[in-house]
Amino acid sequence: MDSDVFVPFLFFGFLGAIILVPIWLRERTRQSAHHLIAQALEKGQPIDPSLMRSLTEGQKKPQDKARSSLGSGIVLLGLAGGFVGGGFAVREISGAEEALFGMLIPAAILGALGVAFILLAIVDYATKRKED
Repeated sequence: MDSDVFVPFLFFGFLGAIILVPIWLRERTRQSAHHLIAQALEKGQPIDPSLMRSLTEGQKKPQDKARSSLGSGIVLLGLAGGFVGGGFAVREISGAEEALFGMLIPAAILGALGVAFILLAIVDYATKRKED
């Protein structure tokens, strides 16, 4: 198989695996919990309601949206800074001015997303304070 065909298949296969495997594992865990409940009911064993609730609902904790958004924004701004620094380093090493501009494009995208996440964190924090 030619690399022009193999690389996209490999990339999208990897991307699909990253997305689908956790979903499949979570669903498999949920099915095993339901199977365990069904077996206990067939044997006539009483099931504690708190155990039933914990098995069916999972282990979800309430998230702090503002903190999560702020963390994402800081990471994205850090990545943008890394791309800018990498662009300057590549320009100095190679002497090609185009290298800097090539690295500034992903830096601008990541920086814009980072600023958007930080603004979202500010809005989430403000609405959370109004609700409290």
